[in-house]
Order: sequence, then structure tokens, then C-alpha cells
Amino acid sequence: MKKHTTHWSLARQQWLGLAALSLLGLALVSCVVYAMTAGHLQARQQESLQNMSRLVSHLLQEQSADKTTGEASDVSALLTRLDEHFSGHADLALNIWDEKGQLRYRSQHQLPAAQAASWDFAVAAPLATGGSWHARLQQDQKPDAQLLRQLRWILLASSLMGVAVFAFGGLWLIRRLLRPLAALQRQVQGLDIGQLTQRLDATEQPEELQALVQQFNALLQRIQAAYAQLDGFNADVAHELNTPLATLITSTELALRKPREAQALLELLGVQLEELQRVSAMVKDMLFLAQADRGAKARRSPVASLRALAQSVADYHEATFAEAELELLIVGEASGNFDPPLLKRALSNLLSNACRYALPGSLVEIRIAPLEPNQVRLSVSNLSSSGTEIKPQDLPRIFDRLYRSDSARSQPGSHHGLGLSIVAAVARMHAGQPLAHSAAGQTEVGMVLRIL
Repeated sequence: MKKHTTHWSLARQQWLGLAALSLLGLALVSCVVYAMTAGHLQARQQESLQNMSRLVSHLLQEQSADKTTGEASDVSALLTRLDEHFSGHADLALNIWDEKGQLRYRSQHQLPAAQAASWDFAVAAPLATGGSWHARLQQDQKPDAQLLRQLRWILLASSLMGVAVFAFGGLWLIRRLLRPLAALQRQVQGLDIGQLTQRLDATEQPEELQALVQQFNALLQRIQAAYAQLDGFNADVAHELNTPLATLITSTELALRKPREAQALLELLGVQLEELQRVSAMVKDMLFLAQADRGAKARRSPVASLRALAQSVADYHEATFAEAELELLIVGEASGNFDPPLLKRALSNLLSNACRYALPGSLVEIRIAPLEPNQVRLSVSNLSSSGTEIKPQDLPRIFDRLYRSDSARSQPGSHHGLGLSIVAAVARMHAGQPLAHSAAGQTEVGMVLRIL
């Protein structure tokens, strides 16, 4: 069983994404601020320890410069001067050892090693004999640590407040921006099969949705045209089938009312057979068009010569053309992979159509012209300069099923108006399209096929 997948709404996805991005951005900013502040405090502390160490070295150097006093008075004076200096600095601690490791000075204020920053340096011994002592200066880090701790809480609170502002503000903004989409959804829900003339209103839609609305309205226009064509097709089919069926029923009823001679019955059966063949042909054509509409493809096979294929169809119509006093000419050549039965059927419909409407004594031409890229044009043209033209408003519709115009497809007889529709279907099955052109008394109808 297929697992059901839950799709979140665009508003929820955008809101969560905005909240996550704001949290990430504020967290990065907070980390940068904290790192820069901590670095600045550490650099300032190191600078302060260096300055204080230079001051201690300077005091000891001044004391060493006095060589008139003894060692005891020298150390005593050292202690006095250092005590005077460090007595007002509770955040500083100083320890000095001589070269033997003996502690020679210890300031009054001492700091735990865990909360103090240390700076070790060498100083000149305050004795006439010279030498150097080892000094360690410490500074209390507790104020800086407290400041950083407060800064952490401030940054955390600020980040959470910022995320809340971005999240709820973004939610309000997203809902506001999605209002046109909700209005568009309501319009779509209001569409109904009985209101195909209704269109979506794009006047209040943002620029990103206007193209979508236009495409949707174009789709509605095509659906409306398709439904109108379907309704007309159903009516035309009913009319086309009603006539032969009514003829069959009437003739059968007349035959059953009174006895008839065998010859009369044979004639009647012949007429009924013609009507049944007409109905059968229409049904077969409709089934073929239904298969084409469902996406049936041509069964291609190599065709070495389209000219030879067209000649075989022309030979079949030779008697009909001779009776209509028409001359048939084949021009051009091409080869490729096609469906020969479908091409013969389409070409036969084109020749039948030309034979019905061409003027006696005129020339009908089958044109075969290779096109680029990988296409071929197969058409039938009436080259008479005084032939009947197809009206411009009727020209785009001559391939519609059962469509008839006053000048193009109105001849009565056994033709039921699906011939050019089959030509268009054969073109689509060959990944091509139908073509029609009528001007200056000459008409060309055919198709463009893709060569595979």
C-alpha cells in the first residue's frame, strides 16, 4: 500500500523557513558579537598586564640605579615603593623571586589562579651586584567574566525576541501576501461545467500569478471550445446516423406491408446495404479518431519512396479523376519511417476531397517536399486559378469533425465529413500537424510529418 505523504502548506513552509533563517542569522550575529567582545577584553587585559610589567621594571630599574645604599635598604625601599603602588590595585597581584627561587616580594592582594590572568617577565635585581629576578603579575578576570556572562544572556534574550518578532511578523506578512492566492482559489472553486464562459480575474493578482491566470484562462477557452465542438459533434453524429437509419427503417416497413417481387426485394436490399456501409464507415472512422485522441502512435516502418506510395493511391482514384475530367500530377520525392496504411488513408481522403471540389479540366497536384529538420510536407493542391476558395473564417476549422462550410464541405452524398479530421489525426500520429492554404482560387490541404 502506498504510504500517504503529508504536504505542508506554503504559508507554513515559508513561516518555518523564515523563523529558522532568522534564528540562524541572529545566532551567527550573537556569536560574532560575543567572540569580538571576548577577544577585545582579552587583548585589553594583556595590554594592561604588559603596561604594568613595564612599570614594575621601571621602578626596579630606578631602585637599582642607587648604588650608595646596601642590600637591606635596597630591598626595603623596593618593598615600600611596590606596596605604595599596588596598595590601590585590588585587582592586581605581584610576586617576585630571586635567581635562587626565593620569594623576595609578595603584594598584599593575592588572586586565585583560576580567576586570574598571569604575565611572567624578568626584572633587574635591585642590588648593587646586578642580576635578574623573576616576576609574575596577575590580574583579576572576574569582572570580565561577569561582563561576558551578562552579554551571553543579553544576546540570547535578544535573539529569542528577534526570532519571535521575525516569526510572528513574517506570519502576518505571509498571510497578507497569500491573500491573492486565496482569492484565486475561491475563484477556481466557483468554476463549474455549466459556466464555461467564466474566466479568472487577474487584475488584483501579483505579477508572478498573472501569467498563470492567463494560461489557465486560455485553458478554459480551449475547454469551452472543445465542449462546444463536442456538443456540435454529438448533434452532427446523431443527424448523420439518423438519416440512414430512418431510410432503413422506412424501406423495411414498406417492404413488410405488402409482398414484393424478388427483383424489387434485391433492389431494396442493395439500397439498404449502401446505407449500412455508410453507417459502418462512419463508425469505423469515429473509432479511429477516438484511438488517435487517446494518443495512439503511428506504426512506423521504412518507406523507400513516398512518390511510389502516392502513385499507388493515385492509381486507385484514376477512374474517379477521369470521370471528373481532372488531371493528377505527383511532384517531389522523400523517404523515411512512416505508417504506410495511415498515409494511404490520409492521402486517399485528400484526393477524394480534391476530386469533389476541383473544377472540371483543372490540375490536381500531389506535392512531396522534404523540410528541415527531419520533416516532410505531403499535400494535395488544386492549381486552377478560378477554383472555389475556402473562406478565411472556415479555413482553421476544416479539420474539425463533421464541420461543413457553404463553400468547402457542403456537398451531399456518402461523405460524412470526417475525411479531413482523419488527415489531421494521421498527422498527429506521425508527430506532425495538418496544413491548409487557400488563396487566388487555389487550395492546398495536407500535412507535415516528422521523419524518425
